[in-house]
Amino acid sequence: MTVRATSLVLLLFWALLAGGAFAAERTGAAGPSARTPSNFPLASDIRVGGDDAQTRMVVDFSEKIDIRAFTLADPYRVVIDMPQVAFQLRPKTGETGHGLIKTFRYGLVMPGGSRIVIDLARPARIDKAVVLEAGNDQPARLVLDLSAIDREAFMRLVAVEPRTAEPRKSEPESEHGAGDPRPLIVIDPGHGGIDNGTKAATGEMEKTIVLEFCLMLRDKIEKVGKYRVVMTRTDDNFVPLRERLALARAREASLFVSIHVDALARGEGDAQGATVYTLSERASDPRAARLAEAENRADVIAGLDLSSEPTDIAGILIDLARRETKTFSVQFAQALVNAMKSATRLHQNPLKSASFVVLKAPDVPSVLVELGFVTNKTDLKSLISQEWRARTADSMVQAIDTYFTTRLAVSGQN
Repeated sequence: MTVRATSLVLLLFWALLAGGAFAAERTGAAGPSARTPSNFPLASDIRVGGDDAQTRMVVDFSEKIDIRAFTLADPYRVVIDMPQVAFQLRPKTGETGHGLIKTFRYGLVMPGGSRIVIDLARPARIDKAVVLEAGNDQPARLVLDLSAIDREAFMRLVAVEPRTAEPRKSEPESEHGAGDPRPLIVIDPGHGGIDNGTKAATGEMEKTIVLEFCLMLRDKIEKVGKYRVVMTRTDDNFVPLRERLALARAREASLFVSIHVDALARGEGDAQGATVYTLSERASDPRAARLAEAENRADVIAGLDLSSEPTDIAGILIDLARRETKTFSVQFAQALVNAMKSATRLHQNPLKSASFVVLKAPDVPSVLVELGFVTNKTDLKSLISQEWRARTADSMVQAIDTYFTTRLAVSGQN
């Protein structure tokens, strides 16, 4: 084939892909939304095609929107920011990639803002990132062209590219409880927005399961009347990890409870039951270490630039953490295990520890609760059961009561 003929074939390939006729591999992060707010643009399809040298992504929209694309290093990523979009895409879109695109995910990253985060198979530059007007029976569409480059060239691009604004920090409630002596409890539903967390084989997402549970837990705690409650998120928004613990510190919380669900990778066997984690520089076991590493990747998943984050986290922890806070965290974890064992199945080793970012507030007793495994059929059935949620939430309220009653009694003796 001549050079001219080869060029014509490549031009035809790109034209077909952008127009939507190219039968590319269809990939994504989560299933379609149940409802599409009429005032948000709709993303209806994502197509990826190309090879290890050049790759194109095309996203169909209901209307033309503004976007900004940039790259991030370590790991290699392309981030595309846009106004809030309703994603109605096929299940499993983004779980596998093509060419230079390894995987990608999408979702809400802040109120009014959505994001697509692309994991690159190797360093690549953005040759084109434009949104085309609808026309010729084609919808408005984002066209992203990538070309492979070496790491040195990639790092030079990262250094000079403009950055978009990071997700807005969670706003503390206007009422800070001035004059209210009741202890403040921060409830933290894990993940959210673009970060789905783990996912059951039947499609249930961690971010949704834990949010629904936490809303019920909040209501039950407030009903007792003895505590104030703040949540790090009350809807499907992404909140950076350090913003979650910063909220607890800013509000001078008496307790921080992060709620998650667990999963085992294929080949790791089966496990079930709830586990309660406290902070430790050294994980209690290899499984706990892997879990903490996975949970701590939330900001990477959401496409945040972590280059300015402190690197010596362990050193900071040693300098700041107080023995008293660690002791209180362990005491509350034990109270949780004692109360929850009558309401739900616990893991065979229900008390563990690892270096979770969200537990690193030095002055707020903190625990992370894995409610169960979405990879276990029995656990999953419980996790989506309203009756199970109510029973388990009641047991956690009981543990909170026990914890604060004990603390008050000890304080009264001093």
